[in-house]
Amino acid sequence: METITLNNGLQCPVIGIGTYMLAPKDAQNSVTEALRMGYSLVDTANAYVNERAVGRGIRESGVDRKQVFLSTKLWPSEYENPNAVDETLERLGVDYVDLLYIHQPAGNWLAGYRQLEKAYREGKAKSIGISNFEGKYIAELETKWEIAPQFIQVEAHPYFTQKELRVTLDKYGIKLMSWYPLGHGDKSLMEEPVFVKLGKKYGKTTAQIILRWHTQMGFVVIPGSKNVDHIKDNLDILDFALTEDEMARIALLDKGERYYHRTDEQLVQFAAWRPEFEKA
Repeated sequence: METITLNNGLQCPVIGIGTYMLAPKDAQNSVTEALRMGYSLVDTANAYVNERAVGRGIRESGVDRKQVFLSTKLWPSEYENPNAVDETLERLGVDYVDLLYIHQPAGNWLAGYRQLEKAYREGKAKSIGISNFEGKYIAELETKWEIAPQFIQVEAHPYFTQKELRVTLDKYGIKLMSWYPLGHGDKSLMEEPVFVKLGKKYGKTTAQIILRWHTQMGFVVIPGSKNVDHIKDNLDILDFALTEDEMARIALLDKGERYYHRTDEQLVQFAAWRPEFEKA
């Protein structure tokens, strides 16, 4: 498995299994199968309401916990809960996570970030991150953090490469983890002639070409699926490399256009919503 080095020296796999929108049963099975076939990065969140299932999947896989890079996120309703980190660890059935994010710049997000810093100092989180912090939010956090984050999780794909954000990330060595890596099911991205041509050249699907592009951009990618065949295909991207010329041609696709547009009203809603966590 290829890895990247974080700004604190920790190694993180370049591709993992995501569990967004997966029901607990599906999340458990996807995690188990993914780890057994060679994945070592698993991503979940309070808001996905499947952390217990993810923990069961890790244990069921038979893979040593120390070999799994486990990532989760605190939801805004938990930012001011002093027990949020311990409760998250309890749901996962672990005594630490490898990466702990705050999920949205909503509510008292600075209190949430202070929780991350505390968890990092105590060894309950080996690295910390911010999710969906862009523009004014990361600019403000930059003036207030005591420990710089190791990761940011944001929308990124060949149509939206986060050029502006990456200026700040590069300054601190913050790595980017992509969501919507395949364009949120947009056929126009998947059918771009450059990807079709490269797929034929390398004997890969267009999705595999795009996922490889992410890793060669220095991004970590976490496509999610409950289809075991898709999970296997998503991992099958590390036996070839795109050339500099091919990466340059893909760069021409960047439109600076995202698929997801969050509003201030949604941030207010996020702060008010509380996940109904799985029962033990």
